[in-house]
Amino acid sequence: MSRHSASSKRSLEQWLAEYAVSHQNPINKKIHWLCVPTIFVSILGMGMSLSVWFTLVATALVGIFYLGLSRPLFIAMGMFTLICLSVMALMPLGFKFWALIFVVAWIGQFVGHKIEGKKPSFFEDLQFLLIGPAWVVNSLTGRKTKPANA
Repeated sequence: MSRHSASSKRSLEQWLAEYAVSHQNPINKKIHWLCVPTIFVSILGMGMSLSVWFTLVATALVGIFYLGLSRPLFIAMGMFTLICLSVMALMPLGFKFWALIFVVAWIGQFVGHKIEGKKPSFFEDLQFLLIGPAWVVNSLTGRKTKPANA
C-alpha cells in the first residue's frame, strides 16, 4: 500500500480506500461500526466534562478537517456531533463514565483488528483517527469503498 507523506493532500476517497485495507473482515467492520461512534461520543463526553469551550473549539477544528474533505461529510459529521451533544445534555454523565466507555470501545477496536489480522491504520498516520468516523458515515450511506492496492 502506498502511503502519502504527511504533507500531501489526500481526497476523501483516497483516505477511505487506505482505511478500508485494514477493515475487510465482516466481524471487524461490525465492531468498528459500533466502536468508532462510541469512541467519538466518549471523547466529546470526556471533553465536555473537563472544558466545554476547549471541546467546542477542538470539535470545530475537526469539522474544518471534514469540510476540507467533503461538504456532505462535514454536514453528516456536524449532524452526528449535534446529536451526540444533545444526548449528553439530556444525560449528564461524568468524566469517569465516558472514560470507561472510551476504554471499552478501544478494547473492542483492538479485538476487531486481532480478528482482521492487520494493525489499525492510525499506527501509520494519526489522521486516520479522524477518518474512522468518516468511514462509518460512508458505510451507513451504503457507498462501498474499495481498499487501496497493497
